[in-house]
Amino acid sequence: MVPEQAADIRLAWPEVGEDELAEVREVIGTGQLTMGPKVAEFESLLAGATGTSHAVAVSSGTAALHVAVLALGIGPGDEVLVPAYTFPATANVVALAGARPVLVDVDPVTMNIDPEDCARRVTGRTKAVLAVHLFGRPARLEELPDVPVLEDAAGALGASHRGRPCGSLGLLACFSFHPRKIVTTGEGGAVTTDDAEIAESIRSLRHHGWSPSAAYVDMPAPAFNYRLSDVLAALGIPQLRRLDTLLAERERVAAGYAERLAHLDVTLPQADAGDRHGLQAYVVQVDRRDEVMAGLRSEGVGCQIGTYALHRLGAYRDQGGFPGADAAFERALALPLHGRLAEADLDRVAAALDKLVSPH
Repeated sequence: MVPEQAADIRLAWPEVGEDELAEVREVIGTGQLTMGPKVAEFESLLAGATGTSHAVAVSSGTAALHVAVLALGIGPGDEVLVPAYTFPATANVVALAGARPVLVDVDPVTMNIDPEDCARRVTGRTKAVLAVHLFGRPARLEELPDVPVLEDAAGALGASHRGRPCGSLGLLACFSFHPRKIVTTGEGGAVTTDDAEIAESIRSLRHHGWSPSAAYVDMPAPAFNYRLSDVLAALGIPQLRRLDTLLAERERVAAGYAERLAHLDVTLPQADAGDRHGLQAYVVQVDRRDEVMAGLRSEGVGCQIGTYALHRLGAYRDQGGFPGADAAFERALALPLHGRLAEADLDRVAAALDKLVSPH
């Protein structure tokens, strides 16, 4: 793997500025840096954006996945179906709950979970499928087997499938607010759901096990400190307010790439007809990916692999072959994607890519 180097054209740039500074200053001025009103405001905006009744903010996307798995009562002896091509946290949280993550192959074009392979791997121990909207492309959840669906919507805020927002499609959903996401709190995450009991459980799990319905005076079981601070929630509030604008900027960049790269031997990202892609990353597929990635970096273009084929990692090597995940891993390449990219930047990226993938 080629190490990432400093680039003239950065891979990502968080969309933060004066509005975010003003919100953070407000929190600092109150002296209430955590467990204050900003988390509740952030949650209300997120619930509105996802069309759900409840949004519960936590300290990271991984924390969101962890408490979501636990809230479903998943533990030792259980199995959860997980795509073989995803960031490892998706499988790790299942293992950390004491359950078994069962890898499922992905469609090599969409890079999302393969419903047919998913159905083949259902057993009597299967408690859920953890379906990822990879890089923001909505997964076809309606094609999955009839087991509870937990959406890993870490990169899909603002995306929609068949007219419904990602985050409202499964029993519950998890988001990340890492700096490469469309809305960032630096580190942070959230769970969204329409199920009041699940929301209650998530709020308890993030706060040491204290019971919200008992006004946090009783602690029925021990749990975690996965709270999000008001400082970080404040950072995300202005971005949630302008979510449509932020996604439109990413769509501008994506359209610019599509126009410039259409003639190249490159597979471009796209959502199903009628869906809206969340564009957490602009991930193309190319042959000789590592060679192309090294060439782009030598031209000052920030780029990175898409994500990981889990069965190639030591923790998950015992589950057989996954040709779709192999193909996705070997070909996926993330190009620069953020609102600061000018047309000249897109021209540079396209010209550099042209030299690397076109026959000479």
